[in-house]
Amino acid sequence: MKTALNNMILENTAVLKRLATNFTKDQFEKEDLVQETLIRSLKSLEKFMNNPKLISWLYVIMKNIYLNKYRRESIHRIATNEITYTQGGSHKTNNNAEGGFVIKDVEAALKELSAENYEIFSMYLEGFKYHEIAAHTKKKEGTIKTRIHTIRKVLKKKLQAYEN
Repeated sequence: MKTALNNMILENTAVLKRLATNFTKDQFEKEDLVQETLIRSLKSLEKFMNNPKLISWLYVIMKNIYLNKYRRESIHRIATNEITYTQGGSHKTNNNAEGGFVIKDVEAALKELSAENYEIFSMYLEGFKYHEIAAHTKKKEGTIKTRIHTIRKVLKKKLQAYEN
């Protein structure tokens, strides 16, 4: 059964390429989106068994991948903008020294986490959903939510010097 589903998913690659046009016009980004959709769909075939509409299921996976990527890029832009500060009127200068300190302090705080917590938090920052992290680490979803909440509190305390 899984082999037949694998083949059906792979046969719909052309449809996925057309659907990717809804999200981006960049050819390379479309190909990456389709590839990631294929990978994620093949990894989670057991979730499809209850879903009669293959293309709809694949479209939802693609949409979620795109939205997660957009969120990560937005977070990066916001962090970059916070490091950039205004001198005087509308003249902006990028403060590389301050940014370097921030990055070093964040990296140091992350290195102090246990290997397991570091992996969980890294996946969270990459946009994985709680249930995906739980499945990957073989832990309960509630445990993952609690760990992420605790890790955020610990990191916030360690990095409170950068809080406004």
